[in-house]
Amino acid sequence: MSLYAAYLEEIAARKSEGLNPKPIDDAGLTLEIIEQIKDTAHPHRADSLQFFIYNTLPGTTSAAGAKAQFLKDIILGTATVAEITPEFAFELLSHMKGGPSVEVLLDLALGDNTEVAQRAVDVLKTQVFLYEADTDRIAAAYKAGNPLAKELLESYVQAEFFTKLPEVEEEIKVVTYIAAEGDISTDLLSPGNQAHSRSDRELHGKCLISEAAQQEIEALKLQHPDKRVMLIAEKGTMGVGSSRMSGVNNVALWTGKQASPYVPFVNFAPIVAGTNGISPIFLTTVGVTGGIGVDLKNWVKKLGDDGKPVLNNDGNPVLEQKYSVDTGTVLTINTREKKLYSEDGSEELVDMSASFTPQKVEFMKAGGSYAIVFGKKLQTFAAETLGVEAPLVFAPSKEISHEGQGLTAVEKIFNANARGATPGKVLHAGSDVRVKVNIVGSQDTTGLMTSQELEAMAATVLSPSVDGAYQSGCHTASVWDVKAQANTPKLMAFMHKFGLITARDPKGVYHSMTDVIHKVLNDITVDDWAIIIGGDSHTRMSKGVAFGADSGTVALALATGEATMPIPETVKVTFTGEMAQHMDFRDVVHATQAQMLAQHGDNVFQGRIIEVHIGTLLADQAFTFTDWTAEMKAKASICISNDDTLIESLEIAKARIQVMIDKGMDNDVQMLQGLIDIAEARIAQIRSGEKPALRPDDNAKYFAEVVVDLGAIDEPMIADPDVNNADVSKRYTHDTIRPISYYGAEKKVDLGFVGSCMVHKGDIKIVAQMLRNLEEVHGKVEFQAPLVVAAPTYNIIDELKAEGDWEILQKYCGFEFDDAAPKKVARTEYENILYLERPGCNLCMGNQEKAAKGDTVLATSTRLFQGRVVADSATKKGESLLGSTPVVVLSAILGRTPTLEEYKASVNGINLTKFAPPLTKPLDTLSVHF
Repeated sequence: MSLYAAYLEEIAARKSEGLNPKPIDDAGLTLEIIEQIKDTAHPHRADSLQFFIYNTLPGTTSAAGAKAQFLKDIILGTATVAEITPEFAFELLSHMKGGPSVEVLLDLALGDNTEVAQRAVDVLKTQVFLYEADTDRIAAAYKAGNPLAKELLESYVQAEFFTKLPEVEEEIKVVTYIAAEGDISTDLLSPGNQAHSRSDRELHGKCLISEAAQQEIEALKLQHPDKRVMLIAEKGTMGVGSSRMSGVNNVALWTGKQASPYVPFVNFAPIVAGTNGISPIFLTTVGVTGGIGVDLKNWVKKLGDDGKPVLNNDGNPVLEQKYSVDTGTVLTINTREKKLYSEDGSEELVDMSASFTPQKVEFMKAGGSYAIVFGKKLQTFAAETLGVEAPLVFAPSKEISHEGQGLTAVEKIFNANARGATPGKVLHAGSDVRVKVNIVGSQDTTGLMTSQELEAMAATVLSPSVDGAYQSGCHTASVWDVKAQANTPKLMAFMHKFGLITARDPKGVYHSMTDVIHKVLNDITVDDWAIIIGGDSHTRMSKGVAFGADSGTVALALATGEATMPIPETVKVTFTGEMAQHMDFRDVVHATQAQMLAQHGDNVFQGRIIEVHIGTLLADQAFTFTDWTAEMKAKASICISNDDTLIESLEIAKARIQVMIDKGMDNDVQMLQGLIDIAEARIAQIRSGEKPALRPDDNAKYFAEVVVDLGAIDEPMIADPDVNNADVSKRYTHDTIRPISYYGAEKKVDLGFVGSCMVHKGDIKIVAQMLRNLEEVHGKVEFQAPLVVAAPTYNIIDELKAEGDWEILQKYCGFEFDDAAPKKVARTEYENILYLERPGCNLCMGNQEKAAKGDTVLATSTRLFQGRVVADSATKKGESLLGSTPVVVLSAILGRTPTLEEYKASVNGINLTKFAPPLTKPLDTLSVHF
């Protein structure tokens, strides 16, 4: 069967699902289509023309290469197609975004036909996705005296690719659509269980919110053809939980603008809003696409006569509506005045200055941030080649410096890694900074999108300035189903060729490693001054400063080795008191959130850096805190570590990287060995006193400070989704923290889960020791509810086997993963036994394994959003309660939440993860798990 015949079969199958033909990325199919176009009598010629013009993906796809070459033939007259004139061929090349299209345009621009060359140069003046191979050709032609090369460089110096674009419209009329009340997780916009389809944009778009919501949005567009639909989180924050470029893509697909008439299902510039604004990492993703994020502030706290907030019976502030944004409300955004108005402009509703900073307006004008990043580089190249000074075209980076004010930890890191900033100028929070990225992580459910983004921006190789880059396989580790089998090898092959260390060897030599990506990144981050970008909200390392990012920002970091963002404000977290022997560090994490809310009333962590002075915990254990800061809605977090502790963490990291090398995972440039070298150099700096562990200055300025009283934590803490709260906006947040006694030992637990990035080796050892203890008392352990255990990494399992802990787990398990025969079907029912699952995300991801509908799950993981770990049944809401490992294990054994006395008895003599404030000698406070 020909590729075209197979494509027709696929088209028929998609049509039955209400889908259009899938965009073409394969050169073989494109070449068949081209031959059918050339044959004027071919029965499929008309369709082939449509596919060639409107359904072939641009960038560096092999299809783009075939398309660009055929367009070149048409321009040069070696091929003739009545429907594609040379003028039209140039237009099609102008929409192909770099790679083969730029190569063809340069061939034409530097060729002998002067008329064609001038046309090619005119198109090249509009292009920005040029790489070193392209700019080298232009520079060489200029030096050889080519006048068109000079003309092109002069255009680039003036940044005409940007200045000649239309300005952002002054007024944008919007019609509102309330997607939900309360915080909106990105799971509502792009469900985790549909992750397999994210690279198929039209198919994935079908999962936005619900079919009914999609119909309502379409109806609004028909009723208001001159307006943009603004998607709203009423009484909540939009986009909590993750960056989720697929969520932004879905919103843009239904409500945004088409990027190009010749590129299917790629839309940009969505408008999203929330009563409490947009989650920081999601807002970054909105900006990547040139979209607008609106902080509505349409509900405010009701104040009493004393000027203090009026509280309801639950102790929460009573909210009153400042203005309505009910679905169908027409509003006006004035981009010049930076304000939101009523429909006729007579009433100012909210200031939008934060939505229209000079940099964000540039993204909107250019159709996204990539064009700006590459445009700036192109302008700099042209100016250096011509030996002139580039004019100030782009908005200057905001540089804020306060004389005499010290630096927080994140300010120090940003200053150390800044690029293009004013030499010698010290930058403080609020400054816009272009920074070097040291470590980049791509995870497997967004990786295919990242590869698409790399193809779209014509990138073919990892930036040499990146110290380490890793492609994981953890989000699809649980079930090796047909979707994983189709997507994962393709992703690994692409990323391996691009230059990343990959969890799966495309050549099939080394054993596949499904280790949780955050754990791997935590190990390969070997410098506390590093900046890390990862395609997941839990990119929160305990060394350096890490930012969860969308697939596009990850692609940009991989291609350029840089990221651009403001230096965030910082909240300082310190500890006092003494931790009770029966408490686990996970309870300190939950208590931090609860005590912060009690101290400040509002979430002062949201959108800011949490600088946590936790320096006596090793990297794995400290990661429990930094990981959770995603749920605190923080932008990122930084651990302030003692010298000795940091050295020990780096030694552990070195050993684990060596394991990866021994497995055969290093690449041709020996990236992993390079990381070990960096770690050794850093250890030498610390030991010699040349450069101690990162610490803030004593006179640094913080937005707020939180002091956590360890002595006040006397019983285990649970993060509860509070699914039946009368106030819908209070459901499914991570702010409801309750002591175990709240449940009175009466809360039925249907499933326990010990796993996700929140656990480390010590947690699995706790499971083993609790089984030993209970076996000694009762003779045998009986589970009243299933307990799923998924170690985050293989090296943890190897160490547990060596230390004798894996044996007791095997004794009580009714299922143990087998890499030689991985599960091909997701589990839907659980028995009351222990399940030892494959390392990876498992239940926390929600895209493969799930609890039974309506279950109450008690888990060590991070996600409690509706439908993530457990869906609702027809009669009961699913609940995902989050707690410490010993609480989860005991609850699965009892089939209910325990009393405090039962809990204390169960952990007696077990070495839980201990912590004392850093004033104590480090070695007195370390857990013995390592």
